[in-house]
Amino acid sequence: MNGRVDEGNRALIDIPVSNKIDSKCVQVVAWIDTAFDSHLVFSADLINQLGLESLVETEAVLADGSKVSLETFICFVDWFGERIPVQVIANDGKYPLLGTGLLEGRRLSIDYVTKELSLD
Repeated sequence: MNGRVDEGNRALIDIPVSNKIDSKCVQVVAWIDTAFDSHLVFSADLINQLGLESLVETEAVLADGSKVSLETFICFVDWFGERIPVQVIANDGKYPLLGTGLLEGRRLSIDYVTKELSLD
């Protein structure tokens, strides 16, 4: 998979997601966040647009050490030839985030000179 580095030096990648195992995927541009150890974070608006099914609330520890309760959802991602179910955490952020839960077992290369990204 290839991605890009934008003018704000954010490492971005297009990920194909759907709300059901057999539904057509739509592309979501996600910001790769290596400090986030789960799968995906989407805004409540994006979750509503995609029609994702609610799962449960989960407790999360923020960067400042505080604990919060966050609602989670399920979506399906076409990931290296497989359609896999992944957990999506809802938040009020501006950008969808892709965490290390999806990067595990992959090689991520980001070239800030050429503004290119590859994920193998």
